[in-house]
Amino acid sequence: MNPYDGQVSKRYLIRTHGCQMNEHDSERIAGLFEADGMVATDSLDDADVVVLNTCCIRENADNKLYGTLGHLKSIKEARPGLEIVVGGCLAQKDRDLIQAKAGHVDVVFGTHNVHRAVELLEQSRTSGPVTEILEAAVLADDEMFPSALPARRKTGYLSWVTIQIGCDNSCAFCIVPSVRGAEISRPFGSLIDEVHALAADGVTEVTLLGQNVNSYGRDLTLKLRAEGAGEDELAIDRGSLVAGAAWAAEGQRARPLFADLLRAVGDVPGIRRIRYTSPHPKDFSGDTIAAMAETAAVCEHLHLPLQSGSDAILAAMHRGYTAERYLDKVVAARAGIADLAVTTDIIIGFPGETDVDFAATLEVAAAAEYDAAYTFIYSPRAGTEAAELTDRFVDHTVSVDRMNQLRAVVERSSHRRNQDRIGRIEEVMVEGPSKKNPDVLTGRTRQNKLCHFASPEPIRVGSYATVEVTSAGLSHLLGELVEVTHVATHRTRIPVLSS
Repeated sequence: MNPYDGQVSKRYLIRTHGCQMNEHDSERIAGLFEADGMVATDSLDDADVVVLNTCCIRENADNKLYGTLGHLKSIKEARPGLEIVVGGCLAQKDRDLIQAKAGHVDVVFGTHNVHRAVELLEQSRTSGPVTEILEAAVLADDEMFPSALPARRKTGYLSWVTIQIGCDNSCAFCIVPSVRGAEISRPFGSLIDEVHALAADGVTEVTLLGQNVNSYGRDLTLKLRAEGAGEDELAIDRGSLVAGAAWAAEGQRARPLFADLLRAVGDVPGIRRIRYTSPHPKDFSGDTIAAMAETAAVCEHLHLPLQSGSDAILAAMHRGYTAERYLDKVVAARAGIADLAVTTDIIIGFPGETDVDFAATLEVAAAAEYDAAYTFIYSPRAGTEAAELTDRFVDHTVSVDRMNQLRAVVERSSHRRNQDRIGRIEEVMVEGPSKKNPDVLTGRTRQNKLCHFASPEPIRVGSYATVEVTSAGLSHLLGELVEVTHVATHRTRIPVLSS
């Protein structure tokens, strides 16, 4: 029941596709719905409102969405009261096309107006289907971030923290800038305030989110300088932290650097682990390496997308670095951060990729000795520069063959690096029973490797334990429990959080 009006509460179901940004947006939508009196359900049969939070990075995202909407149409015909909402990046891209193809959709909204989810749903109940796509963020910068809205986190012991929205890069294969907009960094102080609040609620691991986290703060500094701010004022803008005056006194650049943010989050009591995604190699600096090495809470894991090992393809992609510069950064990171795991993203079959280009990618992948890699066959996305290069598309069978060769190289280094962990004592955060064997627990190491182990007694999820690694596979470790080092204190039912 809704405690405010005595009416039966509507039940909502959110299905999320895509990256962590989409997952975090779904938490915001859930928080808004629950603040409005709705309750969550995992069953489509029970749902009164179904939200599809979409992604448009891959070509099959379109087929997946419209296939799902076709299925929902038959359900809505049987249950006319069912309300269907489509949001996210694909909604931003397709706009009116969604309701043109699927007239039974009640609400379509984009990436810039997640905060309007409840209002748009209410509007559709009185005026019919609604499509609202904004071209850019229209609220004050700090209002566009998740902490400015209620949020329903999926887990009580770890949380995403969005430090930046949008992207100012122009990668030829990527549609994100056109659907997420220009980069907007969140003020330094409000970020630290959110992390303090999360830690007080029992969160021990945070992942800092942004399309290009290494450029965090660039827009804030440019804005302040445009307003005539001096270096002292810029230092103070870091959130009025005491250290701000020290930075200014030392003559440091006063831009709120990502490295400074890592250190400040690491100083928050209760935060045991910090991760971040995604960095961009062209902006990944020695300052970040030093912060990772010097901040105990920052995990020894770097996800640094390569995309291609060919300088010609990297230039065509507009990535802003060469293969040699990329490898120099990997070498520097491993030299500066003890026991570092490195993972990456690689695209196979970008338009114009030759056998020589692909051979260069194999060479870089072998030299980098990745712990793991997410490999993709290129798929064109309408609205991107690369999608127009139709005369240079690589035959799919050629791309599949290249993919298999690349996976073999990555799997060799991944298996070897996992084997090197045997005999070591690893700290793991317990995530719960293994999907394949409920009698075995699964945890994640600081290097972000899955580790399966048995325990004579149940261990609460979110707790920390030490495990001795006894064997290793391509994508996981196996071990024996040594001891539980920290018992999770988060709430079982996660509250709806608001600013």
